[in-house]
Amino acid sequence: MSPNGSDRSSRRPVRRKLLQALAAGAVLATATGCTSKDFPRLGMPTPATEEAPRILSLWQGSWAAALAIGVLVWGLILWSVVFHRRSRSKIEVPTQTRYNMPLEALYTVVPILIVSVLFYFTARDENKLLTNPDKPKHVINVVGYQWSWGFNYLENVQGQPAGKPLRQVKQLDAVPDRFLNKAPANANGVYDYGIPGTRNPQNNMPGPTLWLPKGESVEFVLTSRDVIHSFWVLPFLMKQDVFPGHTNSFTVTPTREGTFRGKCAELCGQDHSRMLFNVKVVSPERYQKHLKDLAAAGQTGYIPAGIAQTDHAKNAETKNK
Repeated sequence: MSPNGSDRSSRRPVRRKLLQALAAGAVLATATGCTSKDFPRLGMPTPATEEAPRILSLWQGSWAAALAIGVLVWGLILWSVVFHRRSRSKIEVPTQTRYNMPLEALYTVVPILIVSVLFYFTARDENKLLTNPDKPKHVINVVGYQWSWGFNYLENVQGQPAGKPLRQVKQLDAVPDRFLNKAPANANGVYDYGIPGTRNPQNNMPGPTLWLPKGESVEFVLTSRDVIHSFWVLPFLMKQDVFPGHTNSFTVTPTREGTFRGKCAELCGQDHSRMLFNVKVVSPERYQKHLKDLAAAGQTGYIPAGIAQTDHAKNAETKNK
């Protein structure tokens, strides 16, 4: 067989595999089940808070940058394959180039610029998202424990007698003063909690249910009673670790009513997969009624927030994050 005929026969399997790869890619791109409305979110849920669109924008920008870089790299690869392939008529060693200083500098500078831009936008949005207001409308202590969640509503519940100052409440000893100062001074709060077998009575979804009012700011104060957990509500598009002996927090303002899924996003032990919960966003009036229902059920006061700390350690971080 001639050399040219041999080359053609050897290229056929490559072409066949290339066509198969393109066909598989087309199937993956068209069989994801995404609608035209879902595609711009690139796999993210529909935002449910005022803060979530900022996170979605960062996600979309990161994908746009990655796609632009990918197209450039793929273009350079294809250009090299097409215009620098071996000649059929000449069998010779191509010109050897040891190095090219402008290209070497470009390969170093461009990645640094890309990382710097991504770092800037990430740091900017993170600082914005983790800066809590001085006076949120509501303060809720989220307590993680093996293997479920508890919720202390630091609220004044209508029809209930005033409570004692929050700094004197033993169950909240792990919560720093800077968070307690944002709640009503004599909040006669209520609580709810779950176990792995708890289910939402409305939709039978597993886990306890955290209620939130639509259109009102809520600061979550995150504490743990044992190991590291992570508080993640899917349509909020963000999550925050829950540490024993350390308090994290962030604030959201829900924008649409509904019941959303939540879960622990940190591997925390044997029953980690069962640390599920629900978030039910309702009108402010319905939210207040829920607090009254908890009080009527005898769930007044608070559950232990976490590992007790000395005052010095508890209030060492004075920056309002």
